[in-house]
Amino acid sequence: MTDTVSCTGWRARLALDFRCQNARTILGRCLHQGPLQVQRPLYPEGESVCHVAVLHPPGGVVGGDELYTDIAVDVGACALVTTPAAGKFYRSAGPVARQIQHLRVAAGAVLEWLPQENIVYDGARIHALTRVELRGNAGFLGWEIFCLGRPAAGETFVAGEYRQDFELWRDGEPLYLERGRYAGGEAVLDAPWGLQNQPVGATLICAGSPPDAVGAIRASWRALQPPSQPLPGPLARACELATVSQLDGVLICRYLGPSTARAKQFFVLAWGLLRPALFGRPPCPSRFWNT
Repeated sequence: MTDTVSCTGWRARLALDFRCQNARTILGRCLHQGPLQVQRPLYPEGESVCHVAVLHPPGGVVGGDELYTDIAVDVGACALVTTPAAGKFYRSAGPVARQIQHLRVAAGAVLEWLPQENIVYDGARIHALTRVELRGNAGFLGWEIFCLGRPAAGETFVAGEYRQDFELWRDGEPLYLERGRYAGGEAVLDAPWGLQNQPVGATLICAGSPPDAVGAIRASWRALQPPSQPLPGPLARACELATVSQLDGVLICRYLGPSTARAKQFFVLAWGLLRPALFGRPPCPSRFWNT
């Protein structure tokens, strides 16, 4: 399909269908329009699980860009979808950029949605929506990570807006709905009930909670922590919060802190414990996570 650019930015669409064929998961359909593509399917753990990385060749999103991703996983298929690098959302002169992701998983299928982080530059205006629709006993484990500003460059998020919506449904009934709105310079960025002056926020969602999973994740994460030391005034920003909870069969991990690397470390640990319990497979980290 040909590239499409609107009067204010790129309009890109990507549609992927994963199917089970003779006990092998294949990428049965791959349609793209504009700057969204995938690398060839990978099978690092055998033919039953198809790994795919979604590419955005321009390397960044500007105001007015619209990125739509539609993924369907058919009965019996198992897919792991990630990205090869962090997404970058640049300063906007006014128009809002949109990143819309629609993920559909059939009964007896599994989707692991594990993209790398979104970096939201100061002045960016973004609306990100992920809607997951499960049927029957479909399995889902996914995470999303964002960083407001560029802490390593000393940039904070003082202007712009980042809206993040996440929806998880099963057979038409909502399991988990989240609405987040973070505007530069507003109280939510610093308040105790908000981001507490931390640039990185992240959520892991698992449709299913194996016995003792919450306790196992908490104990494993505590074992990785250095001895606690009090931090004086300006260093308080270096504090972080990692939590695990379970509600109505949905397991939720959250991270709030100064580092996307730490968020990913926490989530990879949780994923490594949940995957064998839920899907009967040992963890097989994507090679892109080390690049």
